[in-house]
Amino acid sequence: MRRVQVIARMTFTEAIRDRILYSILVFALAMIGSATVLVTLSLGGEGRIVKDLGLTCITIFGVLLAIFMGITLVSREIERRTIFTLLSKPVRRAEFLVGKFLGLALTLAVNLAVMTGGLMVLARVLEGQWAPRVALAASFTFLELLILTAVAVLFSTFSTPTLSAICTLLIFVIGHLTSDLFEFAARFGGTALRMTAAGLYYVLPNLSRFNLASVVANDLPLSVGTLTLTGLYGVVYVIALLALATAVFQRRDFK
Repeated sequence: MRRVQVIARMTFTEAIRDRILYSILVFALAMIGSATVLVTLSLGGEGRIVKDLGLTCITIFGVLLAIFMGITLVSREIERRTIFTLLSKPVRRAEFLVGKFLGLALTLAVNLAVMTGGLMVLARVLEGQWAPRVALAASFTFLELLILTAVAVLFSTFSTPTLSAICTLLIFVIGHLTSDLFEFAARFGGTALRMTAAGLYYVLPNLSRFNLASVVANDLPLSVGTLTLTGLYGVVYVIALLALATAVFQRRDFK
């Protein structure tokens, strides 16, 4: 456990020194702030518009961060040849992978907290009161980003960074469409289409479950039971992806 903590801390320290990370964060905050421009075009519901657009921006830029950091997990260590030094020490490959993932997760958490804080302050200025449900929506966005990070980590164990980025982005897009595809195939599709849609629905992550932007922005009711099941679903999916990534990483030959 100590070795995992050391690797996670090193990964986090390296990530926060990356200038591209700060560029994405500043751009995300600028986009969230620019949502106030649209408020001048509306006839009401300024807070709702800002919260909806702000949470969407947080998701988009969070996805960019997750993919950008996750795909370089193994490739960067190979290019620097530091992975040979790490694996020559009493560090298991599973510990290396989990430590890297936790470091990336901590980096995502810090950046997400900064973006969420900026959005909550902006909503406070417009509505005159704090919006704690924004933090709730951001926490489920964080779970979604953890799944994407685990997907990127999985692909990085056996693929190139470019292909890993493309595949992870496809998983993100398809993950938000699986429910709609499943319903469409069930109503209008043939047997082959229904089987394909069902396979995608049950195998790939259903990322639309983590999107609470419209619910929070419109102050719609939330079910505690549904939120709990969604949270457990996200945690279990992350664990399964990391287990699969570890199994693949164990078989990789770096000689």
